[in-house]
Amino acid sequence: MAETLKPPRLLPSGDSAITVEFSRSIDDAANRRVLALDRLIAAEPIGGITETVPTYRSLLVHYDPVRIGFDALGEQLLARAARALPVAGNTRRWRIPVAYGGEHGIDLEDVAKVLNTTPDDIVARHVAGDYRVAMIGFTPGWSYLSGLDQFLHLPRRQDPRLLTPAGTISIGGVQTGVQCIAGPSGWHLLGRTAVRTYQLHRDPIFLLEPGDAVTFTAVDAKTFAEQDRAAEAGEFVAELVAP
Repeated sequence: MAETLKPPRLLPSGDSAITVEFSRSIDDAANRRVLALDRLIAAEPIGGITETVPTYRSLLVHYDPVRIGFDALGEQLLARAARALPVAGNTRRWRIPVAYGGEHGIDLEDVAKVLNTTPDDIVARHVAGDYRVAMIGFTPGWSYLSGLDQFLHLPRRQDPRLLTPAGTISIGGVQTGVQCIAGPSGWHLLGRTAVRTYQLHRDPIFLLEPGDAVTFTAVDAKTFAEQDRAAEAGEFVAELVAP
């Protein structure tokens, strides 16, 4: 017998958006339902919807209230949510190279001290992870990944930095992330990648998409520098290993 899924909550977000909330906490199962509903709406558009924004636990649906009202749209969203089931298989899997520690991961040693282990152990645990892109947000291309080893769960920094480098690979709370452009961050910086997950004049503009799988591989500083030069010239991207 198929499992009966709890329907999401519908929350008004101003006068032209609805939040379809599947969970009140970060939840991988809820995130899969968010992405499934987003895909179904893309495949079977609802008149009046202008944009959808998937997050960890909810889907923000922007709409034109002149074309469709809150109640009518809510009914259609609930009906689609009941039909939208996560798709198994055919997941894109990316392998992303990372230079850990040193100038590229200035928090690695401090993280190791806090967790009472060694920098090498932190890197080994981070590289061993099997991650999913749960959402894209904050800044263009910033990829939030679920699947972080519980041992590496760590509260965010009490003193966020106003500027961290493009390509930073970091951890914060129960997540790890890929930061594409330079910007502020309260996460712990473990390393950097040369991969540009966002390039405005590239097709596709965003390399990673919600639902993609990601693994990391460690490279040395010399290799990072070579890859970074190639990436700057538009010659280097992450390795697509599946499907």
